[in-house]
Amino acid sequence: MALSQQWTVASVADGDTITVRRGGETKKIRFCGIDAPEKAQPLGKESKANLQRLVNEVGGRVMITPIESDRYGRTVAEIFSSKNGVEKSLNEEQLSSGNAYIYTQYVGKCPNKIAFGNAEVIAQSKKLGVWSGNYQRPWDYRKQQRNR
Repeated sequence: MALSQQWTVASVADGDTITVRRGGETKKIRFCGIDAPEKAQPLGKESKANLQRLVNEVGGRVMITPIESDRYGRTVAEIFSSKNGVEKSLNEEQLSSGNAYIYTQYVGKCPNKIAFGNAEVIAQSKKLGVWSGNYQRPWDYRKQQRNR
């Protein structure tokens, strides 16, 4: 896949999906290696709001490091922001704040998977967000919805 490129976030769909724009091009981006609660799940709105806050802090400008395309045609990527010379991974931020889980089935291709694991451990130890109660995992929720 291509090297990192700067994009502007056009919209935040949920806690692990954004739409970005550059010039006349628009792309839907799925965060590599993380899975946030669905909007209808407990903490789904909070996860989306946290990602929106992270995006707003940098005026919507992010760096996208594409990894692959998924079966829905979305670009799976690591997303970074930079403010005052400090770069941070938004994937990692969602994990460390308890706004997403590591998506173990898909994290293997993410270059920063070890950092993701460390970020999730921090959230678990502090009982933040998804770790503050016994919440259903997003992948189990989606499976349950499909089987209805």
